[in-house]
This record gives sequence, C-alpha cells and structure tokens, in this order.
Amino acid sequence: MVQLSDGDIHTREVLDWRGLHILHGRMSSCSQKLRIFLNLKGIDWQGHEMNLAASETYLDWFLGINPRGLVPVLVWNGAVHIESNDILALLDEAFPEPRLIPKDQAAVAELLRREDDLHLDLRALSFRFVIGRTNSNKTPEMLARYRDGERTVNGAPDHEKRAHEINFYERLAAQGISDEAVRAAAAKFRATFNDLEQRLARGPYFLGRAMSVMDIAWFVYASRLNFGGYPFAKLHPRVHAWRETLAADERFAREVAPPQPVLESIARNHAEWARTGATFSDVTGF
Repeated sequence: MVQLSDGDIHTREVLDWRGLHILHGRMSSCSQKLRIFLNLKGIDWQGHEMNLAASETYLDWFLGINPRGLVPVLVWNGAVHIESNDILALLDEAFPEPRLIPKDQAAVAELLRREDDLHLDLRALSFRFVIGRTNSNKTPEMLARYRDGERTVNGAPDHEKRAHEINFYERLAAQGISDEAVRAAAAKFRATFNDLEQRLARGPYFLGRAMSVMDIAWFVYASRLNFGGYPFAKLHPRVHAWRETLAADERFAREVAPPQPVLESIARNHAEWARTGATFSDVTGF
C-alpha cells in the first residue's frame, strides 16, 4: 500500500481536503479502472480532472501531490494514496459491498501484476492506434524537472518508477513507436487474452460466476485496444462477447468512451490507415 508520508507531500493544500477526492485523467486507463470501480460500489467522490495532453501531471503542483507524476491519486480526508491497484484494495476494504477483490482467489494478484506489467505496452499501442501520435509531448525541460526534483515516496528517493516514465518518453522522442515495437506489444496482449479466453470457458467472468476487479481492469484494456482496431471477434470470441456485455452497462461504457473530438480523430486516422495499409491488423499480421 502506497500512502505518502507527510514529508512527501509538497502541495500542502490537499492535506485539508475533506471527503474522498480523485485526481484522474479522462483517457488514463488506470483512472478509467478506478472510476468504474467507484461506479459499481456506488461511492460518492469529488473529481479533479488533469489534462494529460497538456502534461498537467508534470507540473510542480501535481508532482507535489504525487512525485511519480501519474494518475489516479486518492486524497481521502487529507491522506494521499497513489498506485491504482493499491487504491482499489483500500476502497474494497472500506466499502465491502459489493466485494470486488475476492480474498480467496490466488489468481487476483497474478492477473493484476500482469495488467500492471503491460501498462507501457498499452500506452504505446494507444498512442499509435487510438490517439494517432508517435512523437513525445514531453519537452526535455519537462523530463529534466520530473527526473531531477527532490521528491520522495515514503520518505525515500523514488527513482525506479520515474525512470520507466522518462525512458518511455525519451524513446518516443527519439524513435517514435516502430512497427517492431507494435508487434512486440501486441504479441504480449494476444498471449494474455488467449489465457483470458480460456478462463471465460468456465464462467461469465474471469474469476468465475461473480464480477471482480479483474473484469474491470481487463475491460479497460480490451476497450482501449478495441478502439485501436484489435480484432477481438476473430482472435478471442469469448473475450469479445464478454466485453460487449459489459459495454452495454453505462457504468462501464461512459468511463472508457473517448471525448467526441478524439472519436472523430480515431475515425479519420483509421480511414487513412486502411487506405495506406497501416491498420493494427496490417502492422501486426493479426
């Protein structure tokens, strides 16, 4: 559980926030996961949406709340919690109905770990086939401020998480998102969805008869990839049917729906990629 200590928090105003506040991004997959979770729990919360396209999470104000520069962040009666899966675990204990993280399922930790491990792969595929961007929106000055700030997590320097972020954006600026990188990321997802396809042969949800946080997490990933052109119906028909069933529930659908300008951009990009042979399936061979 990652709860920041008092000395980690430099934007001190949040210490006075009462109630349950969520700093989140509209197109952040981890934020989408948390918002769906809150919808299913029926929890009241106050939102503070960060503009990710404008790199607002790299501003000093936000880095003073979460030194990792990532959303979502939970501020609950002045206590600051970061890392989405830790936030879900905390809220599931505090609001146990309906229970979404089964205590007797050994698969939960493994599947959440796999989801977290694929986060940067999802980002790469999202940038290429959903947002249609292969260059970095982070300037060298932003990355330097992000890298060099004297920030701590639980009182200790926090280098590993920031290193992953910096490496991603530096590679993006230098190389874009190559076809080779796309194929490597897509292959990881195909292997994971093959496994999830088999799980759905045993019940309507990934852990059996009851919906869980696994369904929320993988619905977000599947929805994002579906917007990018991943051929679910062809490769994973059970996953396709499962995703469509959840997408009929407004509590799920509204949280993963891109803003209208993004939807229009997706349509234009996909039409152009179809014309030039550069769609998701063209590049991956799926």
